Amino acid sequence: MEAYRAKEIAESPDVIIVSYFGVPVFIEHVNLGAGTARIHPLDRPDEEQTVPVDVLAEEFNDVFDTPLM
Repeated sequence: MEAYRAKEIAESPDVIIVSYFGVPVFIEHVNLGAGTARIHPLDRPDEEQTVPVDVLAEEFNDVFDTPLM
């Protein structure tokens, strides 16, 4: 993931699923200059860590909320 996208996600009011090596995480803060993000697993908010943003992955859901006609 690019640092600017990580920053957009961190500042977004929407829920956007991001994973760190397959673990769903919440992005607390992004340091654009360093290319890092402060994250924590969704189920363990007390376990914050700083990681390179390029190891974060935005998860996309291919299932639509409305049925196709």
